[in-house]
Order: sequence, then C-alpha cells, then structure tokens
Amino acid sequence: MRIAVLGDVHGNRFALEAVVQDIEPHRPDAWVNLGDQLFGGADPAGAWALQQELRARHGVLEVRGNTEEGLGETLTETTAKRDMLEWLHGVLPEGTGAYVAALPTSVTLADGTVLAAHGTPDSAWTYLLRDGDGWASDDLVRDRLSDIGPARMVIVGHSHLEHLRQIGPITVVNAGAVSRQKDGSPLARWVLLEGAGDVWSVTFRRVAYDVGAAARWAEKHAYHGTKEAAQLRTGNAAS
Repeated sequence: MRIAVLGDVHGNRFALEAVVQDIEPHRPDAWVNLGDQLFGGADPAGAWALQQELRARHGVLEVRGNTEEGLGETLTETTAKRDMLEWLHGVLPEGTGAYVAALPTSVTLADGTVLAAHGTPDSAWTYLLRDGDGWASDDLVRDRLSDIGPARMVIVGHSHLEHLRQIGPITVVNAGAVSRQKDGSPLARWVLLEGAGDVWSVTFRRVAYDVGAAARWAEKHAYHGTKEAAQLRTGNAAS
C-alpha cells in the first residue's frame, strides 16, 4: 500500500500545488492531510479550494491541527491572534472554520497499522517528538502515544521538522511541513509510506516551488504579509 502524507499547508497554495504535482505520479492508494491547512498568508482561499478538490478526487483523510481549533472558535476581545483570524474569515468561504474545527485529532489506515495525527493521537496541540527546544525521549514519546492498538507506523506534523525514529516495533515519523519551514530551507515537504502490516518504508520528499510568487502574494494581500513573505523566503518561520 502507498500512502501520501502532507500537512502544515498553512494557507500556501503555491507550495501545495507543487507538492500535489510531486505526489500524483506515485499513484498513492490513500492520501492523508495532517492539518493546519489554512493559517497562513500565501493565498489561503486558493489552498483551501485545492484541498477541497483533493478531498473530492482522492478521498483525502484529514485530521485537525491546532490552528483549525482557533478557526472554529467564536472571536472575542481576548482571542489569541484575533486580527489574523479575522482576515482569514474574510477571505475563506463561510463555514470553513466550523468544518476544519470538527475534524478528528487522528485517523487510522491499513487495518489500523498506520495512525496519523497532527500532534498526538488525542491532542492537536501537544508535540509528539519535541520536548522544549530538543527531541523528546523515547519514554516521553511512548507516554504521549498511550494506547495505539495495532499501529506500527505513526506519522504526525505540527513541529515542521522532519524526523524518523524506531521505538520498539513502532516507527514514528514527523512528515515535515508543506509551508512555513523552520530549518532554513524553503522547500515544501511530504512523505510517502509504502508497506503493509508490520513492514513499512518511509520516503521523505522535498519539493521546490515558486517561493518568490508566494512571497509576493503575501506582501500584496496577506495580514502581516511582509513577515509572512520573509518566513517563506528564508525557510525560518517563527516558533
């Protein structure tokens, strides 16, 4: 079985288009979107339209990211990042926030042997593989996973940092991010999983895209577009 996993699109239509073009020749049996689909400023409405198209065409399985929870909340005077959320609500179709906020925190595939989440299986906010500024210990990762049943492959996003680790019989992967990189390279990321049962192979894919066009769109249209453009160009998003 081939599974294409992408996540942390963060409203970047330009990067997502390039990732989709890279995925499609692999003819995956299943697609998974790890969440944080929209919170960003390189044409989030276009990124949303493409993700809807992928869902209709490929039956993409989706999980809820932490920023999806923010999009689904009623805005108040004390809402964190309210100005950004107001801008997003203004450019996205009505009902988008409610839809993404209602997505599950995890999904399973391949008879339960593959588990996908944004953060951990029960939280979009908790980092599975990070502990402060470093990597979490195996024991901490086990605690955060808790009972995952027959899963032998666990794949997450959230940290925007690619990672692969074997913990006993369980392979744990962070797929990296389609957008808003944190490692100094603006290349878009996705992962191809191939296998069945207890045996899975992991291929990390990095994809070039027109970063300049994405940055120019942000500068012209987005809330705090200059900051967004700088993050995209440098591959160094704020933590």
